[in-house]
Amino acid sequence: MLEWWHYALLALAGFAGGFIDAIAGGGGLITVPALLWAGLPPQLALGTNKLQSSCGTALAVWNYRRAGLMRLRVLWLGALATFLASAAGTWAVTQSDPSFLRRVIPFLLFGIAGWLWVKPEFGAETRAPRMRAGVFAIAAGVPLGFYDGFFGPGVGSFWMAGCVALLGLDLRAATGHTKVMNLASNVASLAIFAMHDSLRLDVGAAMIAGQLLGARLGAGLVIARGARFVRPVFLTVVLVLAVRLLMQR
Repeated sequence: MLEWWHYALLALAGFAGGFIDAIAGGGGLITVPALLWAGLPPQLALGTNKLQSSCGTALAVWNYRRAGLMRLRVLWLGALATFLASAAGTWAVTQSDPSFLRRVIPFLLFGIAGWLWVKPEFGAETRAPRMRAGVFAIAAGVPLGFYDGFFGPGVGSFWMAGCVALLGLDLRAATGHTKVMNLASNVASLAIFAMHDSLRLDVGAAMIAGQLLGARLGAGLVIARGARFVRPVFLTVVLVLAVRLLMQR
């Protein structure tokens, strides 16, 4: 039985997670442990996390859209591929054990962090794309969507790195692009978890209140301050996530 102060702390965790997610992804580093702390079993915690994060991500997408950081006509194919692949990945995780990914993903994240460290100009400004948007939508949407549904940690980092390296976006625009794909993936996973009755609506409602405030603040800072603000937050989240996954091996 949860007390009122449990809900208050969960709302605070939702705020922090929404703020981090809107800027660089990785809000699950805060929200999933908070849900487990509240006593939710793992499957219920993951489903409830998708519920509250979907709301925060939707608000971030809306703010980035209003700021002109995305063109939905270009993004729909990637969002569709991500949605379908994420649903498949979420279903697959109910049939198998994703723990083997913990041995690989941290080193990929350290690679992204190392590249950002030695290439400070990475994502500082818009560059010519190296891949057509339609090709990128499928090439990135299918594997990253499946990965997000199956395991998930670091998917926002992989999306942002791909958007900068292959689409030539700066980090601010890459953040907006990534949020659309995160939303598609979250909604697909949420639907699968709902089918398996893995949602705690009262807990989700408390965290959604915090998520919306955090997402609004985080997206506003990205829009106002640009790539120079995103880069250190993104680098920090990537490193913390990599270290956390290593510690869980």
